[in-house]
Amino acid sequence: MKTVKISLNSIDKVKSFVNEITKFDSDFDLVSGRYVIDAKSIMGIFSLDLSKPIDLNIHAQDSLDVILEALAPYIVE
Repeated sequence: MKTVKISLNSIDKVKSFVNEITKFDSDFDLVSGRYVIDAKSIMGIFSLDLSKPIDLNIHAQDSLDVILEALAPYIVE
């Protein structure tokens, strides 16, 4: 599992983010405080506080480099 911080501070970013990660078979969780939601769920994402970066847990072993490359526009350092 790999954890990265991402920023989804607009509706368009949320839509494009979900479109990107649904291309992968791996599981993705968004963690904000004590809430953990499926990152492929648009409704779940909108239930989180999107004003600050949130943690994305990526449950993948083999295609991790490809996933990180696809998610590069959302990742914050």
